[in-house]
Amino acid sequence: MTVPSTSESPEGRGADRIDTTVVHPARRYNYWLGGKDNFAVDRESGDQIAAVYPGVRTLARENRAFLGRAVRFLAQEAGIRQFLDIGTGIPSADNTHEAAQSVAPGSRVVYVDNDPMVLVHARALLTSDPAGATAYLDADLRDPEKILADPQLHTTLDLSQPVGLVLIAVTHFLTDDDRPHEHVARLLDALPSGSWLTLTHFTTDHIPNQIVERMYAEFASGRMKQDAVPRDRAEFARFFTGLELAEPGIVPVTEWRPQVPPEQRPALADASIYGAVARKP
Repeated sequence: MTVPSTSESPEGRGADRIDTTVVHPARRYNYWLGGKDNFAVDRESGDQIAAVYPGVRTLARENRAFLGRAVRFLAQEAGIRQFLDIGTGIPSADNTHEAAQSVAPGSRVVYVDNDPMVLVHARALLTSDPAGATAYLDADLRDPEKILADPQLHTTLDLSQPVGLVLIAVTHFLTDDDRPHEHVARLLDALPSGSWLTLTHFTTDHIPNQIVERMYAEFASGRMKQDAVPRDRAEFARFFTGLELAEPGIVPVTEWRPQVPPEQRPALADASIYGAVARKP
């Protein structure tokens, strides 16, 4: 079933908040994935980044594929039946509830995002298997207390039982001043033992130096906006402090339980984003 959202209708406040003159990362990501829910400004930004880092479209696709593998692992092998997906983005193929309910139709999912385009598409996102449930919260990762206090979260999920916390390509949009590690830790504190964290994060660890240097030159010149903060492996690992990593641990997303042989996977430079899944003891 679909649990009604606490947000106003997609025809209401969400539509009013969409600014077609300002780049939005979720719409740009949709463009890289081949979607149609984006505007000229998003496509222009996406093309600018791709001109400097051609692997970005591959990164987007591989990141999305990781989400499906990770969620199915949680549903099938870890037995997770409820998920909290923050920074969910615009609906695409293999959304969290679709991946989870393909294994366990009764899975319950709460999506959280502050992107008005996602709000407009909330009804499409909230199509659940009748045995399960989905809900949508209009909120921001920077305000975990608002997320945790929302009545709709507690209507849909039972926080006394394990939850899969899903943060896919969202923490790299938070600066150090935004305290991303602190916010993730706060969310995990609210979840019981046996819960899991699934997280991906952009890194320049695997990108050739000349591309990284050109990227930062474009940022410094103002020709390209820097809205993502790459972090290295050590900074990524901090999100999993105190957790038990599932095999193969912290790796580029293409190396996390891949379903294709090595020769069919893209080069790490073309998908330079870390992924990991870990259990709260």
